Amino acid sequence: MAKAMFGAGCFWGVEEAFRQTPGVTSTAVGFAGGATQEPTYREICTDTTGHAEVVEVTFDPAVVSFEQLLDLFWTIHDPTTLNRQGPDVGSQYRSAIFAFDSSQEAAARASKERLDRSGKFRRPIVTHILPATTFYRAEDYHQQYLAKRGVRSCHI
Repeated sequence: MAKAMFGAGCFWGVEEAFRQTPGVTSTAVGFAGGATQEPTYREICTDTTGHAEVVEVTFDPAVVSFEQLLDLFWTIHDPTTLNRQGPDVGSQYRSAIFAFDSSQEAAARASKERLDRSGKFRRPIVTHILPATTFYRAEDYHQQYLAKRGVRSCHI
């Protein structure tokens, strides 16, 4: 098994998209990339901890590649908006890929460059590609939030 970590706005819909992907064995929502130790959801909502809402994805590389997860990542949010996704505004909603090793970082950078050159977006991609940091699991009520409510998407 391997891990990947993505920030693409509100983590509820992002988690559901990855959770439904064949080869993904588990997902967890939480926070990464900030300075506060053990942040709570309430704290990161103040936009002062430096954390992004993220989804930690555990996957079987024999079934789904990291590159395929990147392809999904680019389709489930707008990577051209800085510190926002739709009506959600704040640095906690930033677009980010937290790479667990140099091969993930290289794949993420190559994928971003290809997409930027493709002309799919009118604005440049602002996604941060950073080394993975400590993942702080969000409170239990956030885990599989949409699935618990029988909803498959929260996109507007």
